[in-house]
Amino acid sequence: MSTEVVAEVVIRPVRDSDAEALGRVHAQCWHEDYDELVSAATLANLSPRRMAELWTHWLSQGDDLTHVAALVDGEIVGFAGAGPARDADAPRERELYFIHLLDAHHGKGIGQKLFDAAVGDASVYLWVPSTNDYAIHFYDRNGFTADGVSHDEPFLGATIHEVRMVR
Repeated sequence: MSTEVVAEVVIRPVRDSDAEALGRVHAQCWHEDYDELVSAATLANLSPRRMAELWTHWLSQGDDLTHVAALVDGEIVGFAGAGPARDADAPRERELYFIHLLDAHHGKGIGQKLFDAAVGDASVYLWVPSTNDYAIHFYDRNGFTADGVSHDEPFLGATIHEVRMVR
């Protein structure tokens, strides 16, 4: 018999009062997710305060946006966001903008819960760094396929090559 304690995971809509915590988690996730994609100097421009300000802006954008947070033992460990398509040539009306989860919580089903809460079974599209095999595999498992469209996305003064995936 195992004595491992299983933490309680709660997925809920993001609240205005979450902006500071989301800023911290978002900054940490970007360091974990993009350290191998962009230079350390690029990531040095990233601050939790700047990310919290960005979250405050996003949360004021209206009801068309879906933002959800994953909490483990009451602490935010990840988040996801979706909303209306942002591209002129969008293959779907809705887009998954982002899903990030702290590395320490990968492989526990939390990312899937965030994904399900943000987009469910809807037909959506997303952009993912072409070198992020972990994320691409996750989206493959969720019925997405690359549609052959790619672009270079500005990221904190650097550039990340992204591919579009559609479901």
